[in-house]
Amino acid sequence: MKIKTKAQQKDLTHELHIKAREARENAHAPYSKRLVGAAIRTSTGDVFSGCNVENASYGGTVCAERVAIWKAVSELGSIEISELVVITDAKEAWPPCGFCRQVLAEFANAKTIIHTGDLKKIQKTFSFKELLPESFNPSHLK
Repeated sequence: MKIKTKAQQKDLTHELHIKAREARENAHAPYSKRLVGAAIRTSTGDVFSGCNVENASYGGTVCAERVAIWKAVSELGSIEISELVVITDAKEAWPPCGFCRQVLAEFANAKTIIHTGDLKKIQKTFSFKELLPESFNPSHLK
């Protein structure tokens, strides 16, 4: 999907922010009480969102970012993520956890855009390379 102008990119990012906020409302977070939403855009322009789903075993908990990725893969098969938004109601934006960064390494590239923010706006933006500079990724297994 080719984006021609900064205004188009801003509109697309705003759309992801809205989708992440909407997904956040469905979070199952009875233990942490922290609702998180995420939305991804694939390189083909498809959008998928997810929320965190906690589990009493803690190890069975899945972050919003991974839920969005699993949904995309289950619907499309192999994907490449071009942009991700992660939203919480925390004062400072929460970046993806280490586990989510490793999963992103499977489906992102160095230029994938990662935004973090609150319910009102995007607070920080990174490239995937900035977020995880020396990622272990599928190219290591070839």
